[in-house]
Amino acid sequence: MSALRNIAVVTGLVIFVLDQASKWIVVHWMELKFVGAIDVLPPYLNLRMAWNRGINFGLFSSDTDVMRWALIAIALLISGWVVWWIRREPGGWPAQVSAGLLVGGALGNVVDRVLYGAVADFLNMSCCGIENPYAFNVADISIFIGAIGLILFTGESAKPRDDA
Repeated sequence: MSALRNIAVVTGLVIFVLDQASKWIVVHWMELKFVGAIDVLPPYLNLRMAWNRGINFGLFSSDTDVMRWALIAIALLISGWVVWWIRREPGGWPAQVSAGLLVGGALGNVVDRVLYGAVADFLNMSCCGIENPYAFNVADISIFIGAIGLILFTGESAKPRDDA
């Protein structure tokens, strides 16, 4: 059982490091915070600097410190709840990986809010004549995949059956 729990911890740590490293490279080393935009493989992959002060797609965006710290608190509460839940009802390795993805991504965005006052979003992808106006980051991808994974790989239908 502890090996399964280690999967969640390792996954969360890897995602957190990847998220923070990618943000440091793009925002500071490549100076996207000053340049604003870098076309990598247009239109499929572009770097567009965006400071997200809200949640996904800038929802509930606000420049106030109250909202910033409220979003930090919410992310920490959700992360704590996911850790508690996945330890209580561990499921299999897909559930553990999903929990690690969600928590690692959430903590990556928390660090951004603490350091910058907003989440550093920079990945922009478009395709097939549809121009995507939004930017996101590694943490956002991980949170999304982790949440879907927790829905799919936990609960009654995800438990192994004892019918033999």
